[in-house]
Amino acid sequence: MELILALDAGTSGVRTVAFDPDLEVVDDSYLELTQYFPAPGEVEHDPHEITRLAVSTLRDVASRVRDAGHHIAALGLTNQRETTVGFDRERGDIFQRAIVWQDRRTAALCRDLEDEGHGDTVRATTGLVLDSYFSATKMKWMLERGLADDALRPSFSTIDTWLLWTLSGGVESGVFVTEPSNASRTLLMDLATLDWSPAMMTLFGVSRAMLADVRASACSFAVVSGDVVPELAGVPVTGVLGDQQSALFGQACFAPGLVKATYGTGAFLLANAGDKIPSVVNGLLSTVAWDLGAFGSTSYALEGSAFVAGAAVQWLRDLGFMKSSSDLESLALSVNDSAGIQFVPAFTGLGSPFWDADARGAIMGLSRSVGKGEIARALVEALAYQVRAITDSFRDGGLELGELRADGGAAAMDLLLQLQATNSRVDVLRSSTLEATARGAASVAGLEVGLWSSLDELSERWRGVARFQPKDPVFVDAGYEAWRRALERA
Repeated sequence: MELILALDAGTSGVRTVAFDPDLEVVDDSYLELTQYFPAPGEVEHDPHEITRLAVSTLRDVASRVRDAGHHIAALGLTNQRETTVGFDRERGDIFQRAIVWQDRRTAALCRDLEDEGHGDTVRATTGLVLDSYFSATKMKWMLERGLADDALRPSFSTIDTWLLWTLSGGVESGVFVTEPSNASRTLLMDLATLDWSPAMMTLFGVSRAMLADVRASACSFAVVSGDVVPELAGVPVTGVLGDQQSALFGQACFAPGLVKATYGTGAFLLANAGDKIPSVVNGLLSTVAWDLGAFGSTSYALEGSAFVAGAAVQWLRDLGFMKSSSDLESLALSVNDSAGIQFVPAFTGLGSPFWDADARGAIMGLSRSVGKGEIARALVEALAYQVRAITDSFRDGGLELGELRADGGAAAMDLLLQLQATNSRVDVLRSSTLEATARGAASVAGLEVGLWSSLDELSERWRGVARFQPKDPVFVDAGYEAWRRALERA
């Protein structure tokens, strides 16, 4: 068969997935990524480890599918978005470990810029808010620590660009490019022009020479170097999307008003807003969904982001609450209710619609009668509450929600999706594949090489395998109000 590979370089790990022409998974490989926490509120990754995991999973899948007689037509790439790498393209040296999107070390810088009156201009130009979530604040932090001296030629990139550069040959032949769904997450891209904004570059002290060229999300970006991945020598990379936009694409949310929720390391909701830049909605972000080049006009999205979801599940796992993250649901179902416990997973601040970088996690309502089950159930409830706060903001902004298409690891929990349907007053559909992010990257790459001819053809290949409908909301409403009060204390 003609296959498309998708490389999904996420926050928790790196996965390569092979898809067939029906967008069914043929093979996959996954490796977990090391998380570094140098200080409270700081989160880092090793860019070289990301590359090693990418190469390892690519080689693993490519060798097996080729041994089975399949042909690899193209590679699609999707990635954690705002995480920032600073490196010297001439020498290949990185300046330090990558600063992850969850990192809050630039919160004070953002407050200073807000106090100086830059918030409205940033919002109008980029669709984003002044928050340490985004890449430009991390670039400025690196530059202010003396990295841009005469001995270095600093380049800054998101993970898509880093991987494209390394997979295409690095110092010898690496291609230094990005695309709008990732570029729109930096605080540096103008939503109207789909290119770097001179005003934003000046504000953050970043020059054009430090940044990658912006291309369409579907195009011929580069070819994989045989020196890096021998099994993929000459295979073209033809589709790139940031992970949340990729999940929106993988969920076939091609029409305005369709919404997806990804329960990954964080919880992210994107609503397709059509081909016009959406109006400002308090608490939400405006962003580029994708630029399909020859396949259609640019699409935009409204987005809400909860910084911690699956990361809190991992935290409970690491504390010994359960052996595996997949055991959370059974532990939560071992009790009838959460006994009044409220779990605030603000380990790295609060995202949409609160935007409070100083908030921190809390578990409230503890008593001697509370056990692991109640705390686990309170976390599942909190995941649903975080998403409810975002869907309420969508409605406040005038967006009609037709249905919510769910993916990501935590979407395997029936308990979570039923709570979500009741909290958000909308039908929730679980996708046939929880790997919608990889599916989106493969879909874009396959469009570019002609494996699929249209968005309609891709829509026909999407299906939901379970539907959860809202129930009587009286108990979840009471729980949500108690959780909002807990947020104030956090």
